[in-house]
Amino acid sequence: MESTVGNGNTLNMPLISYVAAGIAAAALALSALSALAAGGQPGAATSSPSFGEVIMWFQGMAANGMLSVPYPQVYRSFTTNFAFSTGLVPWGAMQDSIDNFRKTTGGNLTKANYEYLKHNATLVYDNGNSSGSSSGGLFRRGLDTAFLFARDGTDINVGGQSATVGGDGSSGNASSSGTAKDQHFVSGIQAYVEQLSIPSENTFMTVLLIWAIVVAALIVGILLIKVILEGWSMIGKLPKSLESWRRRYWWRLAKAITNLILLLYGMWTLYCVYQFTNGDSWGAKVLAGVTLGLFTIILALFTWRIWSKAKQYKAMDGGTSRLYEDKETWVKYSLFYDSYKKNYWLFFLPAIVYMFAKGCIIAGGNGHGLTQAAGQLAVEAIMLILLLWTRPYQLKSGRWINIIIQIVRVASVVCILVFVEELGISQTTKTITGVVLIVVQSVLTAVLAILIAVNALIVCIKENPHRRKRKEAEKINRDLDNLTPLDARNSLLMEPMAQHNTAYKGAPPVVGPFTDTKGRYDPVPPRPASPTYTDTTSFTRTPRFQREESHENLVSSAAAMGHRDRSVSTSPPDRQPRLPDLNFGGGYGQAR
Repeated sequence: MESTVGNGNTLNMPLISYVAAGIAAAALALSALSALAAGGQPGAATSSPSFGEVIMWFQGMAANGMLSVPYPQVYRSFTTNFAFSTGLVPWGAMQDSIDNFRKTTGGNLTKANYEYLKHNATLVYDNGNSSGSSSGGLFRRGLDTAFLFARDGTDINVGGQSATVGGDGSSGNASSSGTAKDQHFVSGIQAYVEQLSIPSENTFMTVLLIWAIVVAALIVGILLIKVILEGWSMIGKLPKSLESWRRRYWWRLAKAITNLILLLYGMWTLYCVYQFTNGDSWGAKVLAGVTLGLFTIILALFTWRIWSKAKQYKAMDGGTSRLYEDKETWVKYSLFYDSYKKNYWLFFLPAIVYMFAKGCIIAGGNGHGLTQAAGQLAVEAIMLILLLWTRPYQLKSGRWINIIIQIVRVASVVCILVFVEELGISQTTKTITGVVLIVVQSVLTAVLAILIAVNALIVCIKENPHRRKRKEAEKINRDLDNLTPLDARNSLLMEPMAQHNTAYKGAPPVVGPFTDTKGRYDPVPPRPASPTYTDTTSFTRTPRFQREESHENLVSSAAAMGHRDRSVSTSPPDRQPRLPDLNFGGGYGQAR
């Protein structure tokens, strides 16, 4: 006797998809808020978890559900909640349009169309083995024979078990009108997409149309912002950051589309390769080849341009730091490397190769669960080793968040190996492993949501360091503009004087036989010749530099030359100032 955990519908609820979409939207809003706070400042690192990291995490969980292994239905349903991140959105009217396009371009719509899948087919999940065991093949053939008698409600015996085939509404094998539904055997990518009522032959065209709708929305939104900024500039003065945005809106639009290509490149590769191998419409195959080639060329051109800039800066300055310091370069190309350290600006290239390899392995190995799981495990392990070895992210939070996400990815693929039919692991172990996968991936998703909320609070409360630096630079420039010869202040040094201690620092005290412990000399006792208090004197001593009566002692009170002399000449207090007698013929300077 074998049993399964529920019917898989418990975790196949729109609410879960809405929550996941809300988390992605919050990450997008946080990324936009961080970009506005940075104000286009070169070198501003992207906070983690970013919108791209959240979408990539959702895409990883969705891709796990596409492998050709016999998942428990509860885990298979759980992974479909993240299909929106890969571009798969159920839409009946769109599927009818795609069916018409395929019909005109050589597609076979006999059983590969939306109406058939929606109303006349019941999905039966295969065991994930393309060749199948002998017993499994006999069982399938026995079921196919048995279903021929479905209309008559014939009692049949398949594999030693008795069953009545056809007409049981509770089993889901009949439509509401009483007509028996066909049993539609699915596995791998086909099983994943057809759970969403999307025919597998329509997969690529569905993603293409959703991508086109998103691009159109981006164009309309950016042009609307452009119109608003133009109106604002006509009635008032725009802030400097918005003025730059208004002048560069075409480049902003190009960056937004390129960013969207970068986010979907891995899944786009998967769908294109799947269309090449399983599609039936030559028109869809041509579109898949053209778009995949165009996206690859765009990413290659950006990579070449960034490489050229780095080579140019290295020849000029001996390093590539200007990729982060030059504002023009930063605005144009930073979407590829803004999260990485200056020494690892090229790490986006291994990331693109990683996404491309995953898509090729999953789509190319469709129907071979062991090949898919082993290949994906190798790719995920290599990426984890690169992250642990280089730790390329600027922020410590981004560093550890991405490492933890990658560790969970590797652990998830290891768990997926349990479901591979060739390994012969018991059904009980598979069921427990499926529940463990759901718990681990749900916990990490919740942690990412919490971190997004925390980062949002930090961005709103904490003073932005880039804005503070910009204000300090503006203050220095303002001080230079107001500089006058009598008000030099500190701007000559280009730094606040508070950073420098300009107080005179004398020599350290020397402790000697005539000094105290602090190096001070003993006080000098008063001399006997000091004047006493009289009617013509005061309690204070006679000024040291007072002139003397004698003509010959004009400089006797001057400072000693070469030695210390504490003696002070005493002069009569009634002496009047006189000119010196230089003996130029007598009489000069004699009058009093």
